[in-house]
Amino acid sequence: MNKNLLLVEDEPGIRKLILMYLRDENFNVLEAEDGEEALRLFRAYPIDFVILDIMLPQLDGLKVCEYIRNSSDVPIIMLTAKTQEEDKLRGFEYGTDEYVTKPFSPKVLVARIKALLNRVEGKVSKGNSIFSIEGLNVNYITGKVTVDSINVKLTHKEFDLLVFLIRNKGIILSRDTILNSVWGYDYYGDPRTVDTHIKRLREKLQTRSTYITTIRGRGYSFEVSDENS
Repeated sequence: MNKNLLLVEDEPGIRKLILMYLRDENFNVLEAEDGEEALRLFRAYPIDFVILDIMLPQLDGLKVCEYIRNSSDVPIIMLTAKTQEEDKLRGFEYGTDEYVTKPFSPKVLVARIKALLNRVEGKVSKGNSIFSIEGLNVNYITGKVTVDSINVKLTHKEFDLLVFLIRNKGIILSRDTILNSVWGYDYYGDPRTVDTHIKRLREKLQTRSTYITTIRGRGYSFEVSDENS
């Protein structure tokens, strides 16, 4: 696929195994075994994707994720041996797009990478390419979101969530429905993940966040009165 992937993992055995599968898929892989080395490589090379372990020497994965997200919307999958949902929620708050919990299948990891890249490149967009209403503009293909002509920087998961809400406008969507549709049927995480992402979306959309309505005890809905989409 000729994409540059940054693989950040301090355990040599796991790193070697992932590396083998990625190279079989023709990815160009840069390796780092600690957080500081990861940031050095990220600054030095054009990176298309980051696979990031949460437990790293020098600088942990959450801090690395936060730094990357402050300057880039590159897709990030975080690897963790932790099972506590609070740790995963923190990761989403720092801007990771996906979580893969150890132990995992390298084939499944590669499949998740491909799926996320496909979404980023717009290969799964359907129907009209642009949604527009009262200053809010969303381009489904390029991933560009603007509010009153000002660019809004969303993570890929935040963008997927916004698009799902828009395409189901006027429909009350439960947390489980959103999880299954945006995160996938194999996601068994805490439903509060949805709440965390909705909160971040509202903060980033600012005044336009009023379109995302909380339906107490039922879920969320994207409510509009008139739109050009």
